[in-house]
Amino acid sequence: MQDADRREYYRIEDQVAVQIVPLDGGNETAQPDDAQLFNLLGELSLLDFEAQHLLRQLGERDRLTGSLLRVMNRRIDLIGQAMTHGLQAQFGAQQNVTLSEGGISFRHDQALERNALVGLRMLLMPHGLGLLLQARVAHCQPLAEGGYHIGTEFEALTDAQRQLLARHILQKQAQARRQARELSDQP
Repeated sequence: MQDADRREYYRIEDQVAVQIVPLDGGNETAQPDDAQLFNLLGELSLLDFEAQHLLRQLGERDRLTGSLLRVMNRRIDLIGQAMTHGLQAQFGAQQNVTLSEGGISFRHDQALERNALVGLRMLLMPHGLGLLLQARVAHCQPLAEGGYHIGTEFEALTDAQRQLLARHILQKQAQARRQARELSDQP
């Protein structure tokens, strides 16, 4: 990413499981076999986000129904987490990345050509958000310890994907602020 491009969105340091998905011979619509699972995890997260204010409103009017729906929502969350843990075994360890709504930079073992279009499978924790996104390689720089630092810019994000990324980033920011406040409150 160019310096001017990187300032367009707020960036966070995060730990993400990320894999490169080759896009066959320039076929921008190529999807891996587990694309439906990634899309389902994304939809579950988006539905959960949309339902939160409805659950609060219903809980204020009818406590019993609100409680029942919160329990059912929690059960669905647990199913999503079980699906995520199955995927996490395939991904391996998470790595340090820089993430924004505009792109992601990460370490990779192989060099990628500048401007190449790649598919990225990302597993964002702790909520188990699985995203399958297309990105264009903005830069590829060799690292002294081996491997390459890859910077990408997301392409053709849907509104739902952008909302999920923004929500994840906001949650991570809030978590970092809480942790900083807790550290400053300690004697």
